Amino acid sequence: MLTKSTEYALRALVFIQLKNNIGIRPGVPEIAGEIEAPVAFTAKILQTLTKHKLVGSMKGRGGGFFFRESESELSLYEVVVVMEGNSVFTRCGFGLKTCSDSAPCPLHDSYAPIREGYLRIARSETIQSLALKIEQGTARLNSVGKPIGK
Repeated sequence: MLTKSTEYALRALVFIQLKNNIGIRPGVPEIAGEIEAPVAFTAKILQTLTKHKLVGSMKGRGGGFFFRESESELSLYEVVVVMEGNSVFTRCGFGLKTCSDSAPCPLHDSYAPIREGYLRIARSETIQSLALKIEQGTARLNSVGKPIGK
């Protein structure tokens, strides 16, 4: 359902939160390695996230990416909207430009609850809640599942 850019953005933000929790501001190469993404692609994604003020960045020694302590928790919905717009939560599951209750596509009735459930998850889960699951050992960030900060 999500583009690769959005998937990488979510993983990058969770990794940044995990590192920030132990007092570290990770840089692009470290983030890219941890989320299993190309460095240049990761840099572009982080540039977009920084431009939209979802994450802060500092250059130079001690620099890297960070969440401002004064910021509230960041919902997955906010990230998805920045990365690909609101249409992921409203578009037709069959790919039609016009689909509604009065003119439904063949998937309309089956797909609507899935789309609504996805919207509920995106609004209720946060980058911070996902990072907490990793810290508690109930989830992992990458295919290797190696501990963060070790």
